[in-house]
Amino acid sequence: MTISAVSSLVKDMRISDKVLSRLIQHVFRELKANNAITFKEKEEKAADVALQALKADLAKEAALDSEVHKMLDDLERQNPGEFQRYKMFPMLKKRLAKEKGVII
Repeated sequence: MTISAVSSLVKDMRISDKVLSRLIQHVFRELKANNAITFKEKEEKAADVALQALKADLAKEAALDSEVHKMLDDLERQNPGEFQRYKMFPMLKKRLAKEKGVII
């Protein structure tokens, strides 16, 4: 299950920097164990860059989620009881992500 799939199942998901750093370290360990990665810089610097990239990605997805929720609120006001929000959310999110170039 992807992070995106999990985030669509919960109302609000906050992941601390500490947890993200541990996740990055785990990924780095696995990649090194499989000889799939070598670092040009210190591993700590690569981990910091990865952390910033991951946080930026999560922020983009959170903003996308917020925009989709606003769209759903508007649709619900215009058409009360005529659609199921939980079915519409992933469809709207996928379409909006594609339009905005956000990878989910």
